[in-house]
Amino acid sequence: MATFDMKPIEVSQEILNGLKKIPTATIYNALRSFGSTFCVCEGIQNYTPFTPGKERFAARARTLRFMPIRPDINNDKPGGVDSPEYIAMGRCGPGDVLVADIGGRVQDVVAGDVKLLQLAMNKADGVVIDGAIRDLDVLIDEDYDLTIYAKARSFHGNPSSLPAEENVQIQCGGALVRPGDVMVGDNDGVLVVPSWMAQAVLEWADEHEGAENLVKDKVKAEGVPPGKYYPATEETIEEWRKLNNR
Repeated sequence: MATFDMKPIEVSQEILNGLKKIPTATIYNALRSFGSTFCVCEGIQNYTPFTPGKERFAARARTLRFMPIRPDINNDKPGGVDSPEYIAMGRCGPGDVLVADIGGRVQDVVAGDVKLLQLAMNKADGVVIDGAIRDLDVLIDEDYDLTIYAKARSFHGNPSSLPAEENVQIQCGGALVRPGDVMVGDNDGVLVVPSWMAQAVLEWADEHEGAENLVKDKVKAEGVPPGKYYPATEETIEEWRKLNNR
């Protein structure tokens, strides 16, 4: 197994673009191969239709944590533009996604169309919410160009929680998310790739996805059951490397 120094890094747009080309199933297998098994954001799904050329998602996490409402927490929370949700969204630009931990409460939302306008103006990639999304139709109709992952839709505000901390490690669907980690998603769901593992995950996934496509080509060309070549072996991977000058 590969070894890493595990120091968080700023993942490049080049690596993000590479991850967008690969299905989450292959990314998941790559993470498992490196021992990262607690990487799945359970119960979170895509709520915005992908368009041609934008079938998958990969962006750096900028984190926001909500807390259950209590008078002292509410008293400590700054208001206006200094509130944690605005600071967190201000960290988001191209290649970034706001990841919000609302503890899975589907009656609570991270924001609606007014607050999320900040993400749209910053040209952020989207938002991943361990909770609900509000005003989804407005976001789509007014072309916010944000990819939205959440557990549910809701018309509520935040009846039981409030944004309390930003740029801290959080959980999202049961998975740990640290600032700068990469959120990878498609219509199958969302995964967390530790920032320091992203390049290795991309290299592993790229080779194995290529090898599986080679297997499909062989199966179709010969008209044989997939079991003749699947799962791909190390020999198949090496054959793919030679065919692609790797």
